[in-house]
Amino acid sequence: MAASQNSPDCAPANLPSDRDYRPGPALYIVATPIGNLEDVTFRAVRVLKEVDLIACEDTRQTQKLLNHYGISSPKISYHQHNEATRAAELIDKIQAGASVALVTDAGMPGISDPGFRLISLAIRQNLRVVPIPGASAFLSALVASGLPTDAFSFHGFLPSRRGERQKVLENFKNSRSTEIVYEAPHRIVESLMEICEILGPARQVVIARELTKLHEEFLRGSAAAILEELNSRTGIKGEITLLVRGAEEDAQATTGSPATLSIKDRVRQIESEKKVDQSLAIKIAAKERRISKSEAYRQFQRNR
Repeated sequence: MAASQNSPDCAPANLPSDRDYRPGPALYIVATPIGNLEDVTFRAVRVLKEVDLIACEDTRQTQKLLNHYGISSPKISYHQHNEATRAAELIDKIQAGASVALVTDAGMPGISDPGFRLISLAIRQNLRVVPIPGASAFLSALVASGLPTDAFSFHGFLPSRRGERQKVLENFKNSRSTEIVYEAPHRIVESLMEICEILGPARQVVIARELTKLHEEFLRGSAAAILEELNSRTGIKGEITLLVRGAEEDAQATTGSPATLSIKDRVRQIESEKKVDQSLAIKIAAKERRISKSEAYRQFQRNR
């Protein structure tokens, strides 16, 4: 479908390329890959090569990216433990005419990572703030989740304390938007248990793990089914994005959108609704999804 002329994604063809401009005194907010080093834009590489200074969450982590693309710009650390003092120092450099790029270990600075203090200070000082868009874990997870994208909310990391985490989940109970959070692998099982308790075991969820990396994985289905799958594993590793379907949409999915269910959940639904045995339910589910019965059975066994 063609983009609307009013859409920000539909840029006029006669605009000059940013390549025509060299970075001037400004704060450049540069998105970096979330895993795969190829997921960086040409513009980001050029800006990182041309700025006077790169402010890094972890200079050692950023150095891997810089080495890969032959970038030799000077680096300085900027993280949650020194941002109170380092932000003012970087602002002084920009006011003196320097161009500074802000990067984090992965993704867009300021999204569940250091950066807000520096960006806010630069704006208050009327300095130019230039976003260099790129990879984002929660947006990548959302568009590949199969959940509605017309309305969604991102909440960063779920609180580590049980009481605070449950308050956040309570707010999801009647939300009609797709809710997105980051969660630590050692807490994901506990969080899914609480989703089952607070939102109900049938609420549709998606876990996106290790996005863009070698072991990238999506788990889609009811909270109960995903919890069962994770409980069957000996360990859970990697960075996790957790998505929860909106309440109203979830109710529709349970009764009228079988394609959004896991094979396991759909087979159980067919068994209940059509009063058929498991073998026939798997055959029906396979036909719905245009896959072989043997493939449907393999998926069913994987989700057990």
